[in-house]
Amino acid sequence: MSLLHRLAIKGVSGPTTIEYLIIAGGGGGGGGASPGFVTGAGGGGAGGFRTGTFSISAGSTYNVSVGGGGGGGSGTPGAYTSGSTGTNSSFLLASNPATGITSAGGGGGGHGVTSGSDGGSGGGGGYFSGGGSGNVPSVSPSQGNNGSGGNNSSGGGGGAGAAGSVGPNSSCYPGGNGGNGSASTITGSSVTYSGGGGGGGGWNPNIGACGGGSGGTGGGGTGGGGPASQASTAGTTNTGGGGGGGGRTGPSSSNSGSSGGSGIVIIGYTQGFNSAKTVTGTYTFLQTGGYKIYSFTGSGSIAW
Repeated sequence: MSLLHRLAIKGVSGPTTIEYLIIAGGGGGGGGASPGFVTGAGGGGAGGFRTGTFSISAGSTYNVSVGGGGGGGSGTPGAYTSGSTGTNSSFLLASNPATGITSAGGGGGGHGVTSGSDGGSGGGGGYFSGGGSGNVPSVSPSQGNNGSGGNNSSGGGGGAGAAGSVGPNSSCYPGGNGGNGSASTITGSSVTYSGGGGGGGGWNPNIGACGGGSGGTGGGGTGGGGPASQASTAGTTNTGGGGGGGGRTGPSSSNSGSSGGSGIVIIGYTQGFNSAKTVTGTYTFLQTGGYKIYSFTGSGSIAW
């Protein structure tokens, strides 16, 4: 928050510059794998991670949208599907929605030969399929990284701080790990957001099922699979973490992918300015360290 000390101008009713953290919803992990393939499904990509400062219009209302996580893909035999892309989060001028900041939802994880989807961070791929691209649409600084393509083993979803990795191409085809997220101190303490989901584990008739990949730091879910047929796990709520991909549990059985975590929008500015005149939606208000901080976990609006 030190940048605000340099940019803020005190003595007016409302702030002229705010600091923001806008995290989109994470993508869902892919479900199972197509018959005939030994690998699990790709992990979901993390929701876009965008932070910085923004000059606001005095007396104007800004709409806040908090994106939900994408759904996990189906692990039902004969009906396998990829994970869904997460929903965007944004902070936009109500009178002119072209003005503001938007973070893109994370890409869904692929299954079988289906690639992961593009998004804030890209979803991981399944068997010999590509990972989705991150930072889509392109912004600077980048809002996320690529998911990993599969190579017999599944790929992990990309995170805000690192790309997903592919699982080792070994005899039991474990899932790839999700990419780690990035940390923010906008609330006064360091919190990590936007971790990618782990890919699902594969299955080998001579060995059995292998474990899923771990989720990236910042709320990424774990991939399914393993000797105990563990289920994949969802991305953590309000972190934008990607969901874990479904793993193979037998020669013709798999489990489903899990949903991505919802996003969050946080607005902060120096305490010398007035509090907002009106705030709607699901939010918390905190005054700490000389700052006023509004953390939105549900969509709404804010005006000074």
